[in-house]
Amino acid sequence: MTIYLDIDGVLLTTKDTKTVIGVKLFINFLVNHFDCFWLTTHCKGDSKYAIEYLKHFFDNSTIELLKRMRATNWNLLKTEAIDFNSDFYWLEDYPFKSEIKVLEEFGMKDRLLIVDLNRDNEYENLMYFLKNRLLQGKVNNSKEVNYNEPNVFN
Repeated sequence: MTIYLDIDGVLLTTKDTKTVIGVKLFINFLVNHFDCFWLTTHCKGDSKYAIEYLKHFFDNSTIELLKRMRATNWNLLKTEAIDFNSDFYWLEDYPFKSEIKVLEEFGMKDRLLIVDLNRDNEYENLMYFLKNRLLQGKVNNSKEVNYNEPNVFN
């Protein structure tokens, strides 16, 4: 399964840019269980710019994990970089309406996970959801969960 990942608002806060508790565990989970790609303005064709930016916020061991993520390239919309023939989830804090429309046209709007770092236990909830998705391929009786429904984990 593929993960497309934004940086600002997903790995770092957007205001007073900083990390959030649990982000290192979340990064470790992602890179060890998924095929991860950057989908961020910090990486358009080359991951080195994303890594250089993130070095200001993460220790060396986390940076080494982040180096395992691959670059994407796009021009106007991030959806240009998504392989719609793959099994993917896109973790984004603020998708454009035009990007959501593209997802809808492909019947893939449910593959957008809107991240809100102000929500309690956001990384824990994302990991729970994504683990559930990994298990669904192996266990037939998994409960369907829509991550973007309000209070789905409360």
